[in-house]
This record gives sequence, C-alpha cells and structure tokens, in this order.
Amino acid sequence: MTTAHPIHGALAALDDAAVWLNSEPLTADGLRGRVVAVDFWTYSCVNWLRTLPYVRAWAERYRGRGLFVVGVHAPEFGFEHDLDNVRRAAAELGVGYPVVIDNDFAIWRSFENRYWPALYLVDGDGRLRFHHFGEGAYEETERAIQQLLGVDEETVRVEAGGLAEAADWGTLRSPETYLGDARGERRSYRPADGLALNDWALVGEWSVGEETAVLDAAAGSIAYRFQARDLNLVLAPPAPDARARFAVLLDGQPPGDAHGLDVDASGEGTVSEPRMYQLVRQHAAIAPRTFEITFLDPGVRAYVFTFG
Repeated sequence: MTTAHPIHGALAALDDAAVWLNSEPLTADGLRGRVVAVDFWTYSCVNWLRTLPYVRAWAERYRGRGLFVVGVHAPEFGFEHDLDNVRRAAAELGVGYPVVIDNDFAIWRSFENRYWPALYLVDGDGRLRFHHFGEGAYEETERAIQQLLGVDEETVRVEAGGLAEAADWGTLRSPETYLGDARGERRSYRPADGLALNDWALVGEWSVGEETAVLDAAAGSIAYRFQARDLNLVLAPPAPDARARFAVLLDGQPPGDAHGLDVDASGEGTVSEPRMYQLVRQHAAIAPRTFEITFLDPGVRAYVFTFG
C-alpha cells in the first residue's frame, strides 16, 4: 500500500458536484469513517470496461463491511458530456453504485488524476492509502481493500466476457488509434493499397475534426491493418434519433465466426447510439488482417480504434 497522506481537499470536490446517478449528493464529511474507492471512468473506454466487473464485484462483496464505491464519470468525448448517454450506459453496464458527473473535471483535477481508468482508495480518516492506474493488479487492489477494512479472506473470482473480457496481450500488436486531428480538414480520401501493420486509411468524403472523423457522403469507409483478437471502434450516429448502417469485411470477406458483438456473421450492423462497438472477436490463430468498415449512410462519427 502507498504511504498514507491526507486528501481531504480532493474528496471535498464532491461537495460542489450537482449531478449524481444512483444516489443523493454525497459529501466528504458524509463519507468519513468509511473506506472509499474512487473510480474514474468514461463509458466508451475499453480499458475501463475491462475493469468494471471487478469494481462491481468489490462494491457488492464489501458494501456491508464499510466499503463505499464512488464512480467519477469524466468524459473523454463530446457525447460523453450528455447526461442521458451516461445514464443509459450506466444502466446497460450494470453500474449500480453512486456516480458523480464530472463534466468540468473539477474532481479529476482535485485528485491530480491523469488516467482512465484510475482507482483511489481512501481510508476512514480521509487519507489516500492506495491507487492503481489502468487495468490489472486486481488481486493487489482487493487485498488493499481488505487491509483497510480489516478483512482476510479469498479474493473474488471474476469471469468476464463480452466487452469486459481481458485482452489477449500475448497476440495484441495494434495500439489505440484516434481518428481525429486537431488541424481539422474536409477532403476526399482515396483507397490506400497494401497497408502495413497498424496503418489505416479513410476512403470517401470525410471531415476530420479535433476528436472525430465525420462521413459527409454515403459509402465511405475506413480500413485498418491490425493484429489482435478484438477490434473495437467508438462510433456515434448522425443524430440522437438517427441510425447508420455499416458492413464489415476481414481480408475482403464477411467476418463469419470472427464477428464481434455488434455485427453479424455477414458483416452487417447498425450504429444506433454513441458508444464503443465490438466489430471483431477472433477465435482462431491471431495474425495480421485487414479490417474494412463501409458506412451505407452519411453523418456517422468515428472516434478511436481500440484492441483486445
């Protein structure tokens, strides 16, 4: 465990937060005497999604023994500022513990945080006793919780699947890749032949902004040469009530058994809400492959590729 030091000032940022989910507003004074796990998250982040089953399990197991989990939703993308989107995501993902909306990053700054996800453990006297950034270290984190609670027992067993399944780090060779560009431009893109590993290309009429690439005309596509078990893409529809159809190919063919949760074996799918879409989940030997997604409707927004 890390050396204890007071962070009453950091927890005090909760006092000014106006919007909460699953709870009445909480305060630093109201949490005194409890062990508090502060979990920084944003709902389209694949790294956070893979930690969620553990945070949920800890919240459930230790709730009656003094642990209080507080989720701090600090948005990465514009659509994650929308309370309805966060509320829907929390419900769909089974986030039942209190969540504070930190759209202005006041709580984030009070903790001097830099990461999604990040977990901080604060003891009953308001001292920071442990922190972990990113995925992993689940047993170490749970042992830290137990030590603060005075508990000594087996750690929880978590079997996560779907979006939350742990990455296949041994075969993963492709990095998180953002499609936005702070320079911003609107132009016509042509197919790129012979992509090297981790190269990608836009095809068609696209406007590229600071955080997203927006398709201006139907039949535009994105190609990516990748190596990973899973390929995910954060997407948003043209408008809140609109949908955008798409088709996925792997090495020029429908994905078949390698389709992800959000696409069928023929490669067809629909963007209906802003979130992360799992487009490829491979079950055979992992090797470099060329992914292509073609959008049949204009206006779709593409943000970031992630892999697992």
